[in-house]
Amino acid sequence: MRSHAQSVELDTRPIGEVLKEGWHYLLPLVVLVMLLVNNFTPTYAAGISTLSVIGASWLSKHPMKVKDVLDALAQGSKNMATTAMLLIAVGLVVNVVAMTGIGNTFSLMVAEWAGGSLMITLILVALASLILGMGLPVTASYIVLATLSAPALYSLIAEMQLVDLMVNGELPEAARTIFLLIAPEQAALLAEPMSALQAQEMLALVPGDFKTQLLEQALAPEVLAMLLVSAHMIIFWLSQDSNVTPPVCLTAFAAAAIARTPPMATGFTAWKVAKGLYIVPVLLAYTPFIGGTAAEVTSIFVFSVFGIYALVGCMEGYLESPLHPVLRIICGVAGVTMLWPYGSLMISLAAVAVFIAIFIYSAVTGYSAKAE
Repeated sequence: MRSHAQSVELDTRPIGEVLKEGWHYLLPLVVLVMLLVNNFTPTYAAGISTLSVIGASWLSKHPMKVKDVLDALAQGSKNMATTAMLLIAVGLVVNVVAMTGIGNTFSLMVAEWAGGSLMITLILVALASLILGMGLPVTASYIVLATLSAPALYSLIAEMQLVDLMVNGELPEAARTIFLLIAPEQAALLAEPMSALQAQEMLALVPGDFKTQLLEQALAPEVLAMLLVSAHMIIFWLSQDSNVTPPVCLTAFAAAAIARTPPMATGFTAWKVAKGLYIVPVLLAYTPFIGGTAAEVTSIFVFSVFGIYALVGCMEGYLESPLHPVLRIICGVAGVTMLWPYGSLMISLAAVAVFIAIFIYSAVTGYSAKAE
C-alpha cells in the first residue's frame, strides 16, 4: 500500500511573531461568524466573508491584485469540483437512509439489545451514531438517535443514581413507600445500606409504569434535569462522529481541500484520529461531569485531559519522542486509571505522577536526539 504521508516543516517561531505578521487572516473568519450570529443566510455570509479575504490581504505585505483574485477563484473552482462529486454520492446515501427508515429501525433495536445495561447501551448508541454518520449529517444523526434513544439512556443513568442512594441507605421516605407497596417483605433492607446487587434486584421488581414516579420521588428535580441533559449530550457528542466518518465527513473534506490531500484518505485518517471522542460520553454517563460541583467538574476535567493524553501516547507510541513498548503499556494503564470513574483520588494522582515522569523522560530524550 502506498503511503500518503508527507513530511511537514514545523514553524518554530514565537506565537506573537506569527500573529503580528498574519493577524489579518482572522478577519474573514470574524466576518463570517458575525454575519451568521446576526441571522444572515449562510450563502450571504459566505459571499461577504470571501470578499473580506481580498480586503484583509490589503492589510498585509502582499495585497491581492486582479490576477491573484482570478487565480484564487480558478483554484477554488477546481477544489470544489472534487467536493461536488463527493456530495453527489453523499446525497444518494442520505436519501437511502431517510427513505428506508434504517436509522429509526436501528435505534429501536438499541433499547432491546442493551438489556438494561448502561455500558452496553452506550456501545450500541456509539455504533448507531457511527453507522448513521456514514449517511447523515450531524444534526440529522442527533435527531434520529435522540428521539428514540435519549429516553432509555436517561432512564438508565437515573436508575444508576437511584442504586447509589440505595447502597448508601439514603433513599427518601417517599421513594421507600413505593418500594413497600411493591415488595413489603423488603422493608428491613430499605432502612439501611445494602449491596449494589441487592439494590439492582429490588429495582428490577418495580414495574415500568412505577419507575418514572419512583425516580421523581428519589431524585431532586434539578438532578433529573441534569441527567436528561447528560443523556442528550452523550448522543450529541457521539453524533459528532458524522463530521469525520466517510463518506459523509464534510469537515475532513474541507480540511483536505485546504491541505491539498486526497479527500477520502483524509477522511479515513480523521476517523481514526477522532476515536478519542468515545471517551467523553463514558465520563458524562458515569461521573457528575454535568451538574456536579465546581470541584468535581474541575477534577474530572483535569484527570480526563491527562488520561486521554496518556492513552494517545499508548496508541501512537509517541509523546515528545518514540516510546519504548514498556512505556507505552504503562501509559495505557495510567490513562485508564485516570479515566476510571470509580478510582480513588490517591491512585489517580499516582497515575498522573507516573505519566508526567514518562512525559518528561520522552521530552528529554527527544531533545537529546535533536541535539545530536
